Amino acid sequence: MTAPAPLRLAILTVVRNDCAGLADTYDSLRGQLCPSIVWLVADGASTDGTAEWLAGHADVPLWSRSARDSGLYDAMNDALAAAGRLGCSHVLFLNAGDRLAEPGSGMRLLQAIARHPDCALLYGDALERLGDGRILLKRARSHRWASLGMFTHHQAMIYSVTALAGLRFDSGYRIAADYDLTLSVLKRGRAERLHWPVCLFAAGGLSQRDATTGRHEQTAIRQRHFGHRTTHAAMIAIAQRVALALRHHLPALYAKLRFRCPEI
Repeated sequence: MTAPAPLRLAILTVVRNDCAGLADTYDSLRGQLCPSIVWLVADGASTDGTAEWLAGHADVPLWSRSARDSGLYDAMNDALAAAGRLGCSHVLFLNAGDRLAEPGSGMRLLQAIARHPDCALLYGDALERLGDGRILLKRARSHRWASLGMFTHHQAMIYSVTALAGLRFDSGYRIAADYDLTLSVLKRGRAERLHWPVCLFAAGGLSQRDATTGRHEQTAIRQRHFGHRTTHAAMIAIAQRVALALRHHLPALYAKLRFRCPEI
């Protein structure tokens, strides 16, 4: 009888001209990296000192590269391919500036993976730092509502490398390729909800800066995966616009509706 392959979680970070964010991500991984929890970094030919930082910490990431690429998803695909070559069983994407939620999050994730070794996807809650400095808990929705959009932050999702076989981020999307990939993974196996925060999300990323493009891409993705009619897609888009307007114009009310104080 063949023994099961050992579990190995790869934390994948992509970065371009955000040396401070990369260092912040590394700070949250300090003391958590080990043979079973490894860090892989894809830098898109940064000119702000990121490449030099990586060279000075060459013994920290198990794999890194600094090279020109065609953008965010090209870099994520490079890191994902490296995880497969290095025998990793699961991957978690933390972009530069994102952090693991706690000093013990890595080991806690490994334990969760061990309890659910056949799951295609595990996902949890996220911590989010607001503009006033408060850190609040953003609870995940059920993956059964995936047809409405991402049900938690991408940085709070752990993918099985087996379930990702043959899949890559579609670089034809600027914002929502992670949604497209996640829907494909959900079709391949079971998902498990973790009832605790996985990451501390760094706000202000591309999806928040260009929410309109993200909504349009999500509509196209939903139509491809679910065959949504135009009316259904329009209703979802309206609900998303209302939520975005609420967040921008009535942030206190949005926070009250969407966030909770973390219990950690």
